Amino acid sequence: MSRPTRIALKVAVWGGCLAPLALLGHRAWTDDLGANPVSFVTNTLGDWTLRILLASLAMTPLRIVFGLAWPITLRRLLGLFAFAYACLHFSVWIVLDFFFDWPRMWADIVKRPYITVGMLALLSLIPLAATSTTEMIRRLGARAWTRLHRLVYVTGVCAVLHYLWLAKVGVTDPYWYAGALAVLLGVRGWDRGRRLVRRRRRAAVPATSAPAGS
Repeated sequence: MSRPTRIALKVAVWGGCLAPLALLGHRAWTDDLGANPVSFVTNTLGDWTLRILLASLAMTPLRIVFGLAWPITLRRLLGLFAFAYACLHFSVWIVLDFFFDWPRMWADIVKRPYITVGMLALLSLIPLAATSTTEMIRRLGARAWTRLHRLVYVTGVCAVLHYLWLAKVGVTDPYWYAGALAVLLGVRGWDRGRRLVRRRRRAAVPATSAPAGS
């Protein structure tokens, strides 16, 4: 992929990820946040956190299924945007819902499972965001970095559970997100199994093809 193409793709991601914030800011400016502005802002930021997180998780399956190389160049950028939206979502909860009332917040985290898994999703994103730079990959080593960043699967599961347990009865959107996550993880699992079978077959070839008495 040429450098101009890579830059154009990243510019498109920046534009697409910042557009929801711009729209939210416009609605706040025009006093169009509905009857419960805090709930509207919280839900909007939460929805986009999950959408962008799933988009980042989709990059590797796109490469696996279609043999495309370019999605991998966008994976870290999308992951950082997901972290940024998660922080904004969490900040609204801290500032507008509880106004820094830490004891009440802690009690809510312990009492409500959907908040507990939501907090776990946010906490699991922190080490991923902190090690997202090329320099950190070099320091950790590619293998250790890859293992650490498998935490994103935990993040995805916790984020979907957060939405499922939070949603009201009759709301179907969380199930679509859960289905999308299941497909994305399923593709990764299938690819991992396929590569494991290939390695075992290759390892078995010398043993089965060795001449008798050697």
